[in-house]
Amino acid sequence: MRISLLLLVLTLALPSTPATPLPATHSAPLPPGPPPPTAGSSSAVVAAMVDAGEPYASWARAGRRFLAFDAGGNGIGVEVVGNLEAADRVAVLVPGVNTALRDFDRGLGGIVRRAPAVQARAVYQRLRAADPQARVAVVAWLGYHPPDGLSLDAARDLRARAGAEALTAFVRGLPARAAVTLIGHSYGALVVGLAAPGLPRVADVVALGAPGLGTDTAAGLGGARAWSALAPNDWIRRVPQLRLLHLGHGRRPSAPAFGATPLPTDGVSGHDGYLCPGSATLDAVATIVLGRATAEAR
Repeated sequence: MRISLLLLVLTLALPSTPATPLPATHSAPLPPGPPPPTAGSSSAVVAAMVDAGEPYASWARAGRRFLAFDAGGNGIGVEVVGNLEAADRVAVLVPGVNTALRDFDRGLGGIVRRAPAVQARAVYQRLRAADPQARVAVVAWLGYHPPDGLSLDAARDLRARAGAEALTAFVRGLPARAAVTLIGHSYGALVVGLAAPGLPRVADVVALGAPGLGTDTAAGLGGARAWSALAPNDWIRRVPQLRLLHLGHGRRPSAPAFGATPLPTDGVSGHDGYLCPGSATLDAVATIVLGRATAEAR
């Protein structure tokens, strides 16, 4: 057991590619998450982006719509792609470990496929390609403070629980007409899984490269359908499926006993290629968001 727990800590602490070590995260109180969304981008959000300087000021001047923004620390950013008020279907993307506002557009290590803004636009464009008449919106939700990659917080669920609380408030504030799909990548899937039981309006939970969802079976998601994609060469496969108090994330949603429907991963390479244009996973995610997927289909 001790060896397995040590392996759990080490594997969750490793980034998918080498990175500069970050300062360890200690047990100081976590900053609060963003407020629930309002009907439109507030002048306060725009002003905060302009005051923060580049690149954020340029984002505001370009008319990009952020529902929440805070440049302090690793930052908070919640961006909407599409017409949120008119949408019948909304996808909310939650990123994982090491995601910071400074990488919102460029991606961790300058790898753009990791960028929340890039992923949200890829999903939105695929939705529009699948159904040009669909009224859809996609939210890139960096509304919590993910763990730093080289820290024990990545092996614990405390940041995820704080994120789930903020995500729950956010989703409850979305327009009532819209069906909501939660999409979590890596540690972000844990945030999504912990939030889902308190969100009966969520029809589907999609886990991409997930170490866990905070429950050992799909039945623990509050009625939402569970979908999981795990590429053959995703390093998350090395993470032990353990949980002891707040350490470890339990059974992976890709495990048959979990009860999630597996998604195809053709065209996916490594841990962060699930939402790249041309991947089978991106196509499957679009089908789920549009409400056209069946639990029997793969």
